[in-house]
Amino acid sequence: MRRDVRLLGDMLGEVISESDGPDLLADVERLRRAVIEARRVADRASPAAGAAGDAIAALVASWPRQRAEQVARAFTVYFHLANLAEEQQRVRTLRERESGDMAPRESLADAVARIIAEQGRGQVDELLAGLRVHPVFTAHPTEARRRAVVESLRRISRLLVAVDDDKAGAARLTQVRRQLREEVDLLWRTAQLRVKGMTPADEVRTVMTAFDETLFRLVPALYRAMDQVLLGPDSGREPSPVPAFVRFGSWVGADRDGNPMVTSAVTREAAIIQADHALRALETACTRIGRALTVSAGSAPPSADLRRALAAASAAHPDLLGEIAARSPQEPYRTYLLYAAERLSATRTRNADLAYAAPADFLADLRAVQSSLAAAGAARQAYGELQHLIWQAETFGFHLAGLEVRQHSRVHARALAELRASGGLPDQPPSPPSEMTAEILDTIRVIAWIQRRFGAAACRRYVVSFTTSAEDIAAVYELASYAFPDGDGPVLDVVPLFESGDDLARAPAVLTTMLSLPPVAARLEANGRHLEVMLGYSDSAKELGPASATLRLFDAQAELASWAAEHGVRLTLFHGRGGALGRGGGPAGRAVLAQAPGSVDGRFKVTEQGEVIFARYGRSGIGLRHLEQVTSAVLLASSPSVAARNGAAATAFRALAAQIDDAARAAFRALVETDGFAAWFSRVSPLDEISGLRIGSRPARRGHGGGPMGLEDLRAIPWVFAWAQTRLNVPGWFGLGSGLAAAEATAGIAELRRAYRQWPLLATLLDNAEMSLAKTDRAIAARYLDLGGRDDLTAAVLAEYDLTRRFVLMVTEHDRLLASRPVLSRAVVLRDPYVDALSYLQLRALSALRADDVPDDRESDERLLLLTVSGIAAGLQNTG
Repeated sequence: MRRDVRLLGDMLGEVISESDGPDLLADVERLRRAVIEARRVADRASPAAGAAGDAIAALVASWPRQRAEQVARAFTVYFHLANLAEEQQRVRTLRERESGDMAPRESLADAVARIIAEQGRGQVDELLAGLRVHPVFTAHPTEARRRAVVESLRRISRLLVAVDDDKAGAARLTQVRRQLREEVDLLWRTAQLRVKGMTPADEVRTVMTAFDETLFRLVPALYRAMDQVLLGPDSGREPSPVPAFVRFGSWVGADRDGNPMVTSAVTREAAIIQADHALRALETACTRIGRALTVSAGSAPPSADLRRALAAASAAHPDLLGEIAARSPQEPYRTYLLYAAERLSATRTRNADLAYAAPADFLADLRAVQSSLAAAGAARQAYGELQHLIWQAETFGFHLAGLEVRQHSRVHARALAELRASGGLPDQPPSPPSEMTAEILDTIRVIAWIQRRFGAAACRRYVVSFTTSAEDIAAVYELASYAFPDGDGPVLDVVPLFESGDDLARAPAVLTTMLSLPPVAARLEANGRHLEVMLGYSDSAKELGPASATLRLFDAQAELASWAAEHGVRLTLFHGRGGALGRGGGPAGRAVLAQAPGSVDGRFKVTEQGEVIFARYGRSGIGLRHLEQVTSAVLLASSPSVAARNGAAATAFRALAAQIDDAARAAFRALVETDGFAAWFSRVSPLDEISGLRIGSRPARRGHGGGPMGLEDLRAIPWVFAWAQTRLNVPGWFGLGSGLAAAEATAGIAELRRAYRQWPLLATLLDNAEMSLAKTDRAIAARYLDLGGRDDLTAAVLAEYDLTRRFVLMVTEHDRLLASRPVLSRAVVLRDPYVDALSYLQLRALSALRADDVPDDRESDERLLLLTVSGIAAGLQNTG
């Protein structure tokens, strides 16, 4: 990895010198050496640390604005390249682990072995039968990089792989290095900031990149990995016991909560774009497999079912089948798969005469070919690549991912009030609905259109933000009756989203009332009593603080699992987790294993947001590892032993958790409820400027209430994003120190340490807080806080930081942050000086923008600020 970082860094230096002159490179080097030396001074706890920081601030202030922008751009591009080198190292590490004799930890092989050892193979089969892993992609604006930058980095990544090829000759490596220089040069010359904002359609197409590049091929690789664990050397020549247990969902182009740019027309377009990508991918795969399947009729005679299918195809489309058969004489399997590929093409282009009516018809054709091959003794042809295509069709259908509409409960309430009041008098027609209400009705009509075209699975979930009562669920069904007064509306599974602390506590009571609603009862009857409930991590953490939100979400999950068992409901909890630690992020596998007993039960649904999509699914190897980790964790979390462990720990440490909760919440609320806090936060952070990055189509604030907007209207993403930029990461740890101190005062440090060792939830909470603290820098953060002119708030934040850091180290028994994670610790230490450089540049711009006098070139200061925002996000590897 050091070789790759040095290679890319040297190339970047050459490019900077060639394009903008050696003086710019010299300034970049001056700042780089200064921040590295300042870190060394700070690590020695020298009194000179403050002076070193002042000298760096003076250096960046001495540059003209254009030079400051160029230096910021250099550090930003460096981080993009360093991130690629780290990704490549992760892929190398994964390859090395897979080549060992032992099953890697958090792998499918490890999970299956543990379950078999504990309960036998039958338990594995039972878990697999009901297993469901369901990532949902969202357009939450946390990907700070432009799409052009992402594409450029993808090309550089491919070339890095070529550099890693030990078998490449000297001529090939020379060519690769030339191409690398060319790509680094292009990346340097590519604007880092968006000129115009993203539209929802842009967001849809951005997510489609992940599908095209990795997801379509990644899914069968995951299933095959499980197949090999279960069948060993017979994998690929025996019927697979592995069902297609992954499904994908998407809010992109369908989440209209507070985003007026997402309309019914946008949702319709999103469905069309998704289907186009899915059908193209299936058609390409079917064509590739069909062309390769040159099995002759003599070596594997077709079954009676396949012969009938070929005859029916010939009768319906004689010219087409004759043309294919002429190119594939005596090759019935090749002929029929190429015919199926033509039908997929016709489905995509709306040729009704040839098109498939539904994915089930395409799957029936594939299974006819598979069963015929197997019956004829060509088992490897039946259960090899053809099985991969079957898995892909089962996973993606013709719609790729289920679109999930989301809207705020208050919007529905206002629309219903309007519709009920506009029924009209006996001698007067009803008044036309407002634009807002008409849009809601149009959205429901578009859901029906999508279902007619692509099937109910393409768009049937309707998420209601800030659900407070069963009336919020009933409202959606009533609105559907207005959209379809004849009762021929779409299939709707309305999903309550509980976000605030009070709503989480009321959730079981709300669900009990919800079961009595006739439309809900009808859906439960039709779907085998499956019910989905969503839990919001982001807004609960913004309201309660990270410690209290984590503990209360655990309690809510435990209560909901008990409620589901009592009411005979097969509950799926949908976890609205963000990428950042302050929004429920962190290692996904560990989070699953820390869930409340009974709350997983073989089903795990979670949001994948913004930069997380490309971090987890941008590279096939990393994406496969992530899905393996999640799947293995879901299997283990559903086993009786893990459920018993989590339940026993929660019971044993209930009183301790209550003490942490009360004190942590009190500290957090005291901070955010301090008079003037919101204005102070806006002043000490780039909160107000972040929207200038144009990283998403939705506004930073909701504003459904119609009155003045406060901190409660601020979305969780800019809240977390802005704090990360100040190098404090307040949403990831604030209040935890007060909570741990209160618990230690009554229970003692030994009991806290015992809870950390025995309760995965507390261990995950503290480990995530430790990671968040490791990415902070107290000295630089203090410079941001000084901009606010509020010594009381500055003192409160820094005191809680010191307290939290001290107690996290005491409880974990670490002598320094991340002591138990040396690789991550080293990565943070290596990055910190370079992030410092961007922070000092950002402080220069922020100070100018916050000055009482209007800057003489505000636009330039804003541009510098936004460049550093992008660079710091790349350096810390998270935004919101």
